[in-house]
Amino acid sequence: MQESSASSGERQGRPGTGGRPVVTYLGPRGTFTEQALHRFIEAGHVPAEAELRPVDSPAAAIRAVREGSADMACVALENSVDGPVVQTFDALAGVTAGGGHGGGHGAGPTAAGAAGNDDALENAPGDVRILRETDVPVEFAVLVRPGTAAADVRTVTTHPVAMAQVRGWMDRELPGAQFIPASSNGAAAAAVAAGEADAAAAPLLAAGIHGLDALAEGVADVRGANTRFVLVGRPGAAASAGRTGRDRTAVVFSLPNHPAALWTALSEIAMRDVDMSRIESRPTRTGLGTYMFHVELVGHVEDDAVADALAGLHRRTDAVRFLGSWPQSGGTVHDDTGGSGGRVPPDLTASRRWVTDLREGPGHAPGTDAPGTDEQGRVQK
Repeated sequence: MQESSASSGERQGRPGTGGRPVVTYLGPRGTFTEQALHRFIEAGHVPAEAELRPVDSPAAAIRAVREGSADMACVALENSVDGPVVQTFDALAGVTAGGGHGGGHGAGPTAAGAAGNDDALENAPGDVRILRETDVPVEFAVLVRPGTAAADVRTVTTHPVAMAQVRGWMDRELPGAQFIPASSNGAAAAAVAAGEADAAAAPLLAAGIHGLDALAEGVADVRGANTRFVLVGRPGAAASAGRTGRDRTAVVFSLPNHPAALWTALSEIAMRDVDMSRIESRPTRTGLGTYMFHVELVGHVEDDAVADALAGLHRRTDAVRFLGSWPQSGGTVHDDTGGSGGRVPPDLTASRRWVTDLREGPGHAPGTDAPGTDEQGRVQK
């Protein structure tokens, strides 16, 4: 790959050959994940000389970062049609395929339905952070071996998430074709090239990689669909960013088993006027009725209101893991009504200055832009 403007500061722990940083992604070549990874390279968040290492699942990509064999991972987080990519959510929480928690964090977390206080979700060595995001438009091509007509197609392969986005087209155009799940859209194209299936729904670029023809292009049941991909690394990675004013923050937590535990936890967010943009529940795999909750907030951990909300969650939950704060890639944020990216957290400068003046006397720390209080403790506007 050619050198780009990525600085040497972007280069990580260099576990790769020749000192090159390693970035894992869902392979093989020709996936939407690979497209997202090249967007991160173009933006300068991944060095151009990085070794791009395909793996067979989002979980494997993130596990490589946890274990230190990769510097970063590019994984899909959610799709506008099919929703969350659950493998990614579980991997971020440290849930292993065999159940419970991996990554050296001990046993599974205590969630609703279990007793005690288990810190399996608490941040510890080996944790990962979401560093960046990018939204990729999703349209598929139906790829076949040269000379294959629609009437010849008996089997269709693609990733199950992709199938959910093209099911209507398949039912209309290839009725009766048997669906064969694939580990990725790139793997589906490779399977067609190997004669293991007749057609694949995959990105058009996979046609050139595998020597296939496009039976159809621009296939999507819902126009304008997007998948959000994230770049995951270890805490303190060079690709991480400070507060921009258009940010997201994510945590995953487990709860004590008592009535209104979830409501109580979420009230810590609501009472601080912090916008919650997503919540997902995922089983802990330690028993029926035990769940973890993934929550995404609008704002950055450096925003006082977000920090206070996180502190409240830490107090109300059995265990909580911070997954990162990072810049939004799309949408807009607004102070009052909110936009597609949510509403920015409130500015607590005046409120905190008022409390400081109550503690230390009016007129404390003159010369700041924050308002002080008068002798009656009223905020001076």
